[in-house]
Amino acid sequence: MGCLLLDRLGKRVFLTEAGEMLLERAQNVLQEMAVARSELRRLGTWGHGRLRLGASSTACQYLLPAVLREFKECFPQCSITIAPGDTAAGLELLQQNRVDLVLALEPANDPRITFRRLFSDELVFVVSPLHPWAKKSSAPPGDIPRQTYILYNRHSYTFALIERYFARQSLALRSLIELGSMEAIKELVKLALGVGILAPWVVATELEEHSLVSLPLGRRKLKRNWGIFHWKSRRLDLQQETFIGLCQSVVDNLRLMR
Repeated sequence: MGCLLLDRLGKRVFLTEAGEMLLERAQNVLQEMAVARSELRRLGTWGHGRLRLGASSTACQYLLPAVLREFKECFPQCSITIAPGDTAAGLELLQQNRVDLVLALEPANDPRITFRRLFSDELVFVVSPLHPWAKKSSAPPGDIPRQTYILYNRHSYTFALIERYFARQSLALRSLIELGSMEAIKELVKLALGVGILAPWVVATELEEHSLVSLPLGRRKLKRNWGIFHWKSRRLDLQQETFIGLCQSVVDNLRLMR
């Protein structure tokens, strides 16, 4: 160490001031190493470990609660973190190694990432029972540009899909209200403040209660693919494979479109 650590006084040995300082530091290092060894042993024990998820807000609200309830029964000691965000944000977190799995909509293909499809859904018009379209049971094409639309976040993948869908029909949705919450969108639609464009499974309760009415967008359907993203080159552990299996099980029980 380049300094005197011990003093010998007769047959006894004492630490110098430098030795006392080194001992204190060494004890801290040894304690930290003991904690590290303990944590590493615990990490190798069945049921421990971590699961880092990225998920869209819709998945967080309508799919994850049932999946995580089952997952926690299988792995009660597993640490779970969830980063909410749309597809683009989730994939960015995956690329930064800040999450292990992303539950979101399928975007353009990335050869480095595997997409495990869970289900497909279809977007439809959702209106209040008081809306004229509800009484007609259809949305007249000429009337579509005249409506106010209550849609999810302009920067989301779903918003881009909707824009492209109507652009192919030379239709533009001019009057928009943008929100970041599905529940808020549904409440405004119930008040007849505009027309929503949502998947039927998101409004299943409201459709059963007849507080909302769904109508097809047109003769062409607008479908989306939902699934799990993970790195193609990384082998999934037991917790991650179990989570994917539970997602598929919950989707099947909810009887979503396949």
